[in-house]
Amino acid sequence: MPKLTKRVIDAAEIHAAEYFIWDDELPGFALRVLPSGRKGYIVQYRAGRRSRRMSLGPSTVLTCEQARTRAIGIIAAARNGDDPAAERDAERKTITVKELAERFDKEHVSVRVKETTAKGYRRLIERTILPALGRHRVTEVTRADIAKLHHDLRHIPYEANRCLEVMSKMFSLAEMWGLRPDGSNPRKHIKKYAEEKRERFLSPAELKRVGDVLREMEDEGIELSSAIAAARLLILTGCRLGEIMTLQWEHVDLAGRALRLPDSKTGAKIVHLGQPAIDVLSGIKKIDKNPWVIVGTLPGARLTDLQPVNSLPTATPLSHPITTPVWVNDWAYPRRA
Repeated sequence: MPKLTKRVIDAAEIHAAEYFIWDDELPGFALRVLPSGRKGYIVQYRAGRRSRRMSLGPSTVLTCEQARTRAIGIIAAARNGDDPAAERDAERKTITVKELAERFDKEHVSVRVKETTAKGYRRLIERTILPALGRHRVTEVTRADIAKLHHDLRHIPYEANRCLEVMSKMFSLAEMWGLRPDGSNPRKHIKKYAEEKRERFLSPAELKRVGDVLREMEDEGIELSSAIAAARLLILTGCRLGEIMTLQWEHVDLAGRALRLPDSKTGAKIVHLGQPAIDVLSGIKKIDKNPWVIVGTLPGARLTDLQPVNSLPTATPLSHPITTPVWVNDWAYPRRA
């Protein structure tokens, strides 16, 4: 067996069947000659009890010495217990971030996350994460990639931080599913942006104004009574919007002066009620075969939002339009005398 050189490679003849010219200096290094006339370098080594073979590249692209250097590195790695061919095959089979997102939705978001939160996750993934990283292989995503995406959203810090949380969970699951090495989550060590809290409590004067406006809307019939009741309950209970809009009569315990919510954002909880909230609930008429407290316009349905009803022909502008109310515990809206 000759030592592989450019002269030997150029002189290799084309046969009817594939054959190899093995290098006599580096065992396992060879030139493969195909019936088509193509010539390429290969390296053969043992990984445990298995014989493995890897293509190094065509002779028209690599020089003989370049191919020999690659072969030496692969043989050395194999002697250290690695399997370069298996690692290459695994890399080729690695899924993209888009495919990871699909599995994330199917096996985590759809199963373990509340629907409202799931909608937010999907929006962030579709609008922000996939356009930036969707084509990357999961194993190729680096901390620099995540940091750049986070930095590009610095003008909207809240959304930037939510993207960071979603990506952190996605790559944590990628580790659990064996798609990335343990401890390789690229979100690590990236600090969130500061978020400005926008909580504000209404003053007694503002609460009186809200009560006056709700009463005016009620008197003039320009809004559904259920929507007005929902606004009052939001002010009086401190509940989230979704908790009031999905409240069912079976969760209302007037005798115990409490709402017993089986599934809020933070899990099951009890909301204690003051007398004004009791009065509002007592004044809501129960509809037969409708389990919802805040009913909609269709039989058996609930009201789905508190947007203005612009389609009513009797609607007229209010003399002092309502602003978005912020809940305050222990404050009562002004009640009719």
